[in-house]
Amino acid sequence: MTDTFIVAIDGPAGSGKSSVSKEIARRRGYGYLDTGAAYRALAWHVLERGDSTEDPSAVLAALDDFDLALGLDPDERRVSVGGVDVTTDIRDTRVSGAVSGVARVPAVRVRLNEMFRAIVADSGLEAVSIEGRDITTVVAPDAPVRILLTASPEVRAARRGLEMAGQDAAAVAEALHKRDASDSAVVDFFEPAPGVELVDSTDLDFEGTIEAVLAVIDRATGGSNGH
Repeated sequence: MTDTFIVAIDGPAGSGKSSVSKEIARRRGYGYLDTGAAYRALAWHVLERGDSTEDPSAVLAALDDFDLALGLDPDERRVSVGGVDVTTDIRDTRVSGAVSGVARVPAVRVRLNEMFRAIVADSGLEAVSIEGRDITTVVAPDAPVRILLTASPEVRAARRGLEMAGQDAAAVAEALHKRDASDSAVVDFFEPAPGVELVDSTDLDFEGTIEAVLAVIDRATGGSNGH
């Protein structure tokens, strides 16, 4: 893919892949690429055009003028579309409810995956932690470290509930269940592909999960800190 050292982390919704990938990047001095932010940004872009993400043709049309910029600093991750900072906007519930329509269009996934490869290749960074859909199998299938991070549905729902404090726990669990069902139609998040290491964090706290992932990286690099 590039000379940049890649740590690729896949996993279902609520598995902790974003927070884990960010923390790995901080501790090791890597860049951090949140691919989910790109899908959210595209969903925002479709909505701003007055279209629906349930219309694949509208989503594809929006790709033609989708000028995306993603920051790779784990502590200062700015996202902009056409020069407009949408870092906060893409976390709105309006966008969250629309993003699955974007992600299930195969041509969109192909185009965004090409964007991700280009962002990493042009970054000039020695190492980047990348998380999101298709990362271990499609975006960076040759990455030296490929991890499927998962946990039981109950644990993932509980963690997501903590992230979304104030929201109804049953609604959060139901949304996670629907997301799993939608995602599973596109990619298998529960069985690691050949060469992908499974890290199950069901019985691990955050620090334990970080240590487990760092151990995978160190095994792959001989403890050389990923460089």
